Amino acid sequence: MTQYNVVFTTERGQRHQQAALEAAPDNLAITMLRQPTRAELLAQLANANYFISERTGVIDAGMIAAAPNLKLILRLGSLTYDIDTAAAKAAGVVVCYWPVGSVIRVAEHMVMQMLALSKKLRETEAIALAAGSEWGQSKRTDEDTFAYNWSARQNVEGLWQKTVGIIGFGEIGAELARRLAGWDVTLLYNKRRRLPESVETELGLTYVDEATLFSQADYVANLLPYFRNTDLMINADYFARMKDGACLVSCGSGSVIDEPALAEAITSGKLGGAALDTFEWEPIKADNPLIALAKAHYNVLLTPHIAAGATAAAARERMSDYTNIVNHIAGRPIKYRKV
Repeated sequence: MTQYNVVFTTERGQRHQQAALEAAPDNLAITMLRQPTRAELLAQLANANYFISERTGVIDAGMIAAAPNLKLILRLGSLTYDIDTAAAKAAGVVVCYWPVGSVIRVAEHMVMQMLALSKKLRETEAIALAAGSEWGQSKRTDEDTFAYNWSARQNVEGLWQKTVGIIGFGEIGAELARRLAGWDVTLLYNKRRRLPESVETELGLTYVDEATLFSQADYVANLLPYFRNTDLMINADYFARMKDGACLVSCGSGSVIDEPALAEAITSGKLGGAALDTFEWEPIKADNPLIALAKAHYNVLLTPHIAAGATAAAARERMSDYTNIVNHIAGRPIKYRKV
């Protein structure tokens, strides 16, 4: 069996790396590099047949030139702006991308979180399920007989003409922006390295500094990963800078958010609500202050870290990542081809 050398670069942790390695076909000899230096990467590319770049990372003409045996560059994700496609084309190297199912599912989950908060879903569902006589006599409905908003809820709205601010912008942020296209929302974002203007235009994004995002967004969408400098980064100071009545939705690292401070911001009325899928301690601890708020029908929605789906990091989930390399080896058409 012919073996092919694959360089795989990623910013993700050991758990995700291991899942990717377990999913790889037997004929791929993979060298996994997490945030390599340029010198380390160039050394490994010298013998590479395939180059996988997970989610992000500049791939320039010098890297392509350093890989004389390179056949194909695969971006896991949908953003390819940081790949020099002209240099790849000149070198006869195929460039393609592969949408990540777990990323798309997280983006869908964040839309659900925002809609649930905007409609005060948990509170309004509890009223419907209680079916109490306190709201008055029930009458059979027809086109002129109905009891619209019989419980007199206030500020039950939607996302139309709201401002959504995305922090920790990456592949999930891009998929979230795509899913909100056509909703007539204003999309703000902040990240360490600003996107090219062409990508901002394509995704309908406006780059702002962190302070502007927090002060203007009706919904702050947290997608920050965990690093030492993001530990409990979204804290009381951040909530104080947020727009009064704004909501926080989060599918980023759980330990990025100071949960007691978030609970206090909701209880005080500073924030209008929060929806979290990840937590500082997982499984979530029974004494998490957000649980008490949710049970008391505050505008709080908590889900048990399931936004990415049931198999987010499993090898089975990641087998499709290698589809285009397998297709290339077999001489079959390449999907999502850029060059």
